[in-house]
Amino acid sequence: MAEYATPQEEWHDFLSGTHPHLQDKSPLRLIPSKPRCKLCQAPFGSPGKFILARYGYAPWSKQPRICGRCFKSIGEHAQMCPGAPAGQEIRGGEVEISMLFADVRGSSKLAREMPVIDFTRLMNRFYRESSSVLIESDAIIEKFVGDEIVGLFIPFLTGPEHAARAIETAQELLRVTGHGSPDGPWVPLGAGVHTGTAFVGMVGSNNASDFTALGDPVNIAAHLASQAAIGEILVTNEATEAAGLTADGLERRHLSLKGHPVDAVVLSATPLAPASG
Repeated sequence: MAEYATPQEEWHDFLSGTHPHLQDKSPLRLIPSKPRCKLCQAPFGSPGKFILARYGYAPWSKQPRICGRCFKSIGEHAQMCPGAPAGQEIRGGEVEISMLFADVRGSSKLAREMPVIDFTRLMNRFYRESSSVLIESDAIIEKFVGDEIVGLFIPFLTGPEHAARAIETAQELLRVTGHGSPDGPWVPLGAGVHTGTAFVGMVGSNNASDFTALGDPVNIAAHLASQAAIGEILVTNEATEAAGLTADGLERRHLSLKGHPVDAVVLSATPLAPASG
């Protein structure tokens, strides 16, 4: 009797970048115009977009380098797996990812000290420029929460180097916000990076679902970022090890995050050297 993958296994293979369908050569690559979806090669520019956009082949809001149709198709493919129960509730899988949380330090104080319109312009600039950095790094913008941005670095987009990409992106966020520059930052930022196995997928009802990551590693990353001072990136040992980077000569910090002990290194906007050997 043939053995079939479960929907969760299908999701895992897609998210980890190992699913055979990700290696297929899409015929959409033959339709002219760039830029294109990194997965299915659907064109986002004219003239192709006028035909394909109506079918869902348009940039996905959480990562405009891929189309919304591609991510929807993952769930649809898992639903069609032999043995998948009707109304399958679990639409995702467990996979090792890296997470970047970055937020504006002292935003409440800034809001009190600035005219409302000026604070709004500041936060809009932060959202705009941080989004651009995450998108260029192939991260999925999981959400904006008040003064915080959350990026997910998932193997099917970043490849196995997701931890290194998350660390580099955190450092780029500090650079574009002016940390380390002679004039100082135009917005005070702190960040945290962690690598771990989390549930990644669609959560909620069919009418109100969202793509997200859940699990203890996500909580660790969130709490880690809350402990970073202005201009700091706290990176867990799990993330530096997964990235193959050395922390020799860097400040190490032992933290208790909601009772969970975590060891981290403290980085700035300066690039971290690869581990020797």
